[in-house]
Amino acid sequence: MDMQKIILPGLVLIIIAFVYFSYFSPSDELGDFSKLSRNSTASVQIIVKLVSEKGITRDNEGGTQFYVTDKKNHEVRVSGPGKLPPGMDEAVSLVLTGHMSGESFHAHGLELRN
Repeated sequence: MDMQKIILPGLVLIIIAFVYFSYFSPSDELGDFSKLSRNSTASVQIIVKLVSEKGITRDNEGGTQFYVTDKKNHEVRVSGPGKLPPGMDEAVSLVLTGHMSGESFHAHGLELRN
């Protein structure tokens, strides 16, 4: 009887840990733009790769525009903040925080991942 009191809670903890690490833990895997709502203003984070061949340009409002790809190699134009972190051209991946606006992504924040 005492052994069952130990085994059952232990199994429950193992299952909870498995679910957490499988679904909720942070990942370095590239995100998927097709999973984001096209006209939602809810802020989300997505990991992407910079398309450095297309360069980074300034728009009329003082922000920046550049292109990124997701894990399905889907290319999306990003309207980003005016000040970009140094070393952006050399980053392995970027973490964008923002929302989709039609076919482009409006980034409120940007982080480099190496």
